[in-house]
Amino acid sequence: MRLPLEAWGRRRLSGVQAWADRGPWRHAAFEFLWFGLKQGWACLFGGAMLALILATHLYWPAQAPLARYDFLVLGAVAIQALMLAFRLESWEEARVIFLFHVAGTVMELFKTAHGSWLYPEDNLLRIGGVPLFSGFMYAAVGSYIARVQRVFHIRVRRYPPPCTTWVLAAAIYVNFFAHHWLPDIRMLLFAATVVLFGRGWFWFTTDRRRRSMPLLLGYFLVALFIWLAENLGTFGRAWVYPGQEAGWEMVGLAKLGSWFLLMILSVVLVSIVHRPGEEPGTIGPRTAVPAR
Repeated sequence: MRLPLEAWGRRRLSGVQAWADRGPWRHAAFEFLWFGLKQGWACLFGGAMLALILATHLYWPAQAPLARYDFLVLGAVAIQALMLAFRLESWEEARVIFLFHVAGTVMELFKTAHGSWLYPEDNLLRIGGVPLFSGFMYAAVGSYIARVQRVFHIRVRRYPPPCTTWVLAAAIYVNFFAHHWLPDIRMLLFAATVVLFGRGWFWFTTDRRRRSMPLLLGYFLVALFIWLAENLGTFGRAWVYPGQEAGWEMVGLAKLGSWFLLMILSVVLVSIVHRPGEEPGTIGPRTAVPAR
């Protein structure tokens, strides 16, 4: 059975599908378009949050009775409520995403206290120097990981034993704090990630064929897009790094490594409700699959 968006989209794009079936290059272009649309649908939460950040940065009235950051908090709650109301997320997924919110808020409190970044605007709905919408930005990552598995019918092969991924995720999270006093072990964490996930592949369906990609490559690409979204977020002054107070500049590529490690942590947290399913061994990367 197809996902509602997929069924609706295919009805609307039936004419384009017929055009795409007339040649391999046309089909490749159609599949690339469909891949982008489904990715956009998977990151609905994060996309909506980013749109709110940019729109309020550009158009928020200077004398508005409600602080911009407070509006972002209320907007994030509304987005989450709508996604549950329209069954775009399950309550089970929402509970795990809430863990992202809590873990992210704790990290925000610590990092802002140590000057890693700051929130330059005042508001009421905050804990210390951290406005409450910040936790929803971490939740957006969890929402994407949970939804993309359903949207693309993702299955994996050679996924590491869960107990090993939990140890790695715990070490990553602790290092985000401990490196302020102890040696930064992220190079060891990168190496451990390669050892655990380096043999793994995931399979996904964009159009009508199963495709495959190494797990590490998939995680890196998602981290890259999060880094790009972070640049937009800092441009919208949702938060700023040292050196961005006087004016925006691009976030350094070094942050890409942090986002990659956060991706690993996020995948492990989501595995609480979406344990990676095993791809059948008889289906290859270019084998057609039955309609769902």
